[in-house]
Amino acid sequence: MPSWTRSLSADASAFAASALLMGGYYLFLWVRTRRDPHYTIHGVNEMARTLWVKEVMANRARDVMAVQTLRNYVMAATFMASTAAVLILGTLTLSGQAETLAQTWHAVNIGGSGGPQAWIVKVMCLLTVFIIAFFSFAMTIRLLNHVVFMINVPEAASHPGLAPRHVAHRLTRAGRFYAVGMRAFFVAVPLVFWLFGPIFLVAATVGLVVALHQLDRTPRVESDPS
Repeated sequence: MPSWTRSLSADASAFAASALLMGGYYLFLWVRTRRDPHYTIHGVNEMARTLWVKEVMANRARDVMAVQTLRNYVMAATFMASTAAVLILGTLTLSGQAETLAQTWHAVNIGGSGGPQAWIVKVMCLLTVFIIAFFSFAMTIRLLNHVVFMINVPEAASHPGLAPRHVAHRLTRAGRFYAVGMRAFFVAVPLVFWLFGPIFLVAATVGLVVALHQLDRTPRVESDPS
C-alpha cells in the first residue's frame, strides 16, 4: 500500500464522521417529515407552489404576473448555475497547483496528510459537489422553461397532461432541483475547510448541521389570542 494512502487515515476518518453527521441529520428530517410533511420549509414551499399554480391557471387575469414570477425564478437559477460554473473552473485551477498550495494551506493541519495526493482527493470531492450544483440549477431552468408555456395554456383546450396538478408537479420538481443546488453549495463549505485539515472539516460540518436545523424548520407562529 502506498505511504500516502496510509497518511490519509485521519482525513478518511474525518470525512466518514462528516458524512455520518450529514446523513444522520437528513435521516432525522425524513422521519419528521413522514409524520408532519410541513415540518420543513421545503414542504410548505411545495404546498405554496401547488396552490399558486392552481390559482393562476384558474384566473387568466394573472397570466402576466405568473410569467414575471417564473422569469425571476429562471434568472435566479441562471445566476446560480453561472456561479457554479465559475466555481468549477476555480476548483480545476486549484487542482493544478497541488505542489504549491498543499503545504501552504496545510500549515495549521493537525493529524491530516499534507501531500499533493491528499490535496487532489479533497479538490475532486469539492469539484464533484460544484458539478452537482451546476446540474441541479440547469435542470431547474429546464423545468421552469416548460412551466412558462404550460401555465398559460387555456384549460378548456389543454391536454390531460397539462392539468394544473401536472404543471404544479413540474414546478415542484424545479423547486427541488433548486434546493439540491443550494444544498450542494452549503456542503461545499465543510469541504473547503477540509483543505486546511480534517479537524476543520468535522467542525465545519457540525456548524453546518446546526445552521441547517435552524433554516430548514418551518417557523412556528403562535396563534393570535384575540
